[in-house]
Amino acid sequence: MSKILELAHLKKYYATQKAVDDISFSIEKGSIFGLLGPNGAGKTTLLRMITGIFYPDSGEITLDGQKFDPINDIIKIGYMPEERGLYKKMKIGEQALYLAQLKGLSKAEAMEKIKFWFQRLEMESWWNKKVEDLSKGMSQKLQFVTTVLHEPKLIILDEPFSGLDPVNANLIKDEIYGLAQRGCTVIFSTHRMEQVEEICDHIVLVNLGQKILDGTVSSVKQQFKENKFRIQLQEVPANLSADSFELVDQKANQLTVKIKEGYKSNDVLKYFLDQNLSIEAYNEILPSLNEIFINLVEGSKSTTRAFQNIND
Repeated sequence: MSKILELAHLKKYYATQKAVDDISFSIEKGSIFGLLGPNGAGKTTLLRMITGIFYPDSGEITLDGQKFDPINDIIKIGYMPEERGLYKKMKIGEQALYLAQLKGLSKAEAMEKIKFWFQRLEMESWWNKKVEDLSKGMSQKLQFVTTVLHEPKLIILDEPFSGLDPVNANLIKDEIYGLAQRGCTVIFSTHRMEQVEEICDHIVLVNLGQKILDGTVSSVKQQFKENKFRIQLQEVPANLSADSFELVDQKANQLTVKIKEGYKSNDVLKYFLDQNLSIEAYNEILPSLNEIFINLVEGSKSTTRAFQNIND
């Protein structure tokens, strides 16, 4: 696959903070990419450089194979920031039409696409409502529509599910999948790790202005696994003792074991089969992205504190 976006050694420093400190990564066309990090990690500064709101102090951004030109390339990007930017007193239909024309669509093209999206997201009756009369979830759907209706090559969604009930969250999630299938690339930024785990192909985790993790969701989970397995037995013997594993936890007939160094999962399975025990389930336990996120962020904070103490 070819790259839609490449960041090379981006830096953005403020007087008292290295907001982005030499970050590089690339994003494949048609992928759903997760940009993760705690508050103050540098995510927002990165997104603002990608959209041309901020200019990097150094480094280079390449969009669709060409050096990024914020003035001319912004039309290729749809950006839905976490902070909402809708005009509260303006009618919804007029606002969608106005924002679509700002993105380069003619009035006729804009009307056609607005009608399509309003129908698709069950917003047809909203045309003459004002934004100030909408719930947070309804405003979120409108902001999503105004972000994607000009069919940008790169779509940036910052906390897109905020304020949405489960039904509408699933509706927007399905549309994100659909956009990716039609060739759009989506950068998805959120604090909800279970959402990232569900919909993203690839993730980058930043903290304290630096990239600390970069990989596919599956490869990241494999990288941080602890060789733990969950075994469901029909009946658990009174004494469990084996060279291949240690017992970590037991709940009724469900065991959690950790494979010892030098052994494989088949060695554990063979141990139970050799005892003629009936195995009902045998699954590897992979860490959640939330667990990985917390461990890495806390670890990078500890490293920074230790480094500061040495220099003090």
